[in-house]
Amino acid sequence: MSNTLTLVSVLVMPMVAGVLLGTIFFGGLWWTIRKGLTSEQPAALFFFSLLVRTGIALAGFYVVSLGDWRRVLSCLLGFFLARILVTWLTREPIARAPITRETTAQTVAEV
Repeated sequence: MSNTLTLVSVLVMPMVAGVLLGTIFFGGLWWTIRKGLTSEQPAALFFFSLLVRTGIALAGFYVVSLGDWRRVLSCLLGFFLARILVTWLTREPIARAPITRETTAQTVAEV
């Protein structure tokens, strides 16, 4: 019983916290990019978004770690799992247009 609680407190809970931190970080990045395209001051939006997202992530890692490297590693793994999840959930559908000589010539001419 004690080993199970240790496993949960050292590995599972920090991983869940890492997924939450990663979702906030990468979801915020996705939101910033979407809003930055139409913003009147995109540089300020990107800069302050970076500061807020990084601050939240670093503070979260600090709180979760409790001075234990295993907790940091587990949190980091959850953070990267969230990156994969957010990237998958926010992907844009790819148009399935047939590639022909004419469409390739148009693409080259547009560039």
